[in-house]
Amino acid sequence: MKLAVFVVAARLTVVTLLLTGVAYPLVTSALAQLLFPRAANGSMVAGATGRVAGSELIAQRFARPSYFWPRPSAAGDNGFDATASSGSNWSVTSKKLHERVAAEIDRLQKANPDADGPPPDDLVTASASGLDPHISPAAARWQVRRVAKARGVAPERVQEVVDGNVEGRELGFLGEPRVDVLVLNIALDQQFGVAAR
Repeated sequence: MKLAVFVVAARLTVVTLLLTGVAYPLVTSALAQLLFPRAANGSMVAGATGRVAGSELIAQRFARPSYFWPRPSAAGDNGFDATASSGSNWSVTSKKLHERVAAEIDRLQKANPDADGPPPDDLVTASASGLDPHISPAAARWQVRRVAKARGVAPERVQEVVDGNVEGRELGFLGEPRVDVLVLNIALDQQFGVAAR
């Protein structure tokens, strides 16, 4: 009797393992490749030179003044580590959070002396994953003068590139308008040439 129960349990385990561990992943991967090949392969974006610059789904560090900067990141030791996606988990009462935000505001204001007003909230606060590739249109507009000055072009021309890269709400009503920083920076390089180091 006990052997019969074990055999049934073993068969059920093997069948479940094959269905959920082999068949299901293979079918869903095949459907994703067939229906959404770009997304299934990481939504990679080619830069101005034609080489892959990164994924439009994962933020990366941009620090040069000639490029738009993303939100801060707490993912990994130095931020923007896709293998260590996480937030800082500091609460609004955390002294460390207040100190980090104050330091970020100071850094941004020094780097953007011609910007109007204080930096928008999303430029000083990290996302929950630390890898959000988007900033608000207001955060992009706030950086326009710095980018234009570093590239030696009129701010209005840089603003046109920003306006052309604002993504609207999903289905017209979900989420908020946003700008993908990597896509925006690639558009800058295509419009004005790759910025010198």
